[in-house]
Amino acid sequence: MSDSTQLDRLFHALSDPTRRAFVERLTRGPASVKELARPHSMALPSVLKHLHVLESGGIVASRKAGRVRTFQIDPVALSRVEQWVAERKKAWNGRFDRLEHFLQGKS
Repeated sequence: MSDSTQLDRLFHALSDPTRRAFVERLTRGPASVKELARPHSMALPSVLKHLHVLESGGIVASRKAGRVRTFQIDPVALSRVEQWVAERKKAWNGRFDRLEHFLQGKS
């Protein structure tokens, strides 16, 4: 899978407020599907669909023990987002520095 496709899936997964709430909860540690669903007023199939999107995006990983499926954050996925943002920030800061030098009459 290309880097662009991975980023597309990551950002798609993070584009929904419910999925971001799940990610926020999982930053405190692993949780079962029922634990993740508890604060939300939605049917379990909808919760599972959101979790599948997060898993497809590489943001979370799951494991099943008996009848309980537990999810946890994959820290590598969030570091990819952080790296992408940092690269854009560096580029924009460079542009602003060049603009500042231009406006001050420096070459």
